[in-house]
Amino acid sequence: MSSTSSSIRPATATPEPIPAGPETFVVDADHSEVGFSVRHLLGRTRGRFARFEGEIRLDRRHPEASHVRFQVDPASIDTRQPERDAHLRSGDFFDVERFPLIRFESTGILPQGGDHYRVEGQLWLRGVTKRLALDVRWLGVARDPWGGERAGFSTEVVLDRKEFGMVWNAALDTGGFILGDEVTLTIDLESILKAQVAAA
Repeated sequence: MSSTSSSIRPATATPEPIPAGPETFVVDADHSEVGFSVRHLLGRTRGRFARFEGEIRLDRRHPEASHVRFQVDPASIDTRQPERDAHLRSGDFFDVERFPLIRFESTGILPQGGDHYRVEGQLWLRGVTKRLALDVRWLGVARDPWGGERAGFSTEVVLDRKEFGMVWNAALDTGGFILGDEVTLTIDLESILKAQVAAA
């Protein structure tokens, strides 16, 4: 290696100080996803919710002191089949006219080692309130090309739809039912510092 090339070294970035106290991050829906899957006959039907919002009061030094509030518009359900989506919005399933929001709010956060946290809270779905514990992975905080600070989170949980009054099903001639009871919900969130959104 020549002396010229050996003198070229990557710059060493100085770590930014970790802010003290909580900061509010808002969910960037354009770069996030709320999806689900459920057994249908011999396969799985997958879908997503197009409209959702939330805030994370993130304490980077003490993540267990953070707080999460998140809500989903069930009328925005999308399984790529309009007739099925209309049925899912009806009283057989989400009953969106009576229950226009699905909400989750944390009541406690427990470190589980590494970047995993147990986020405990209350889930409000279709007129039913249940305690729910989520295994959440904190993906860290990064600065985007425009100078904004972003925080990422992901989780997956299995819910029993019958516990929320969604009991509709259809029997098969060969035995069993067309639709499974367990729904796998997958959430991947990218959020941006609220102060920077307000200043934009």
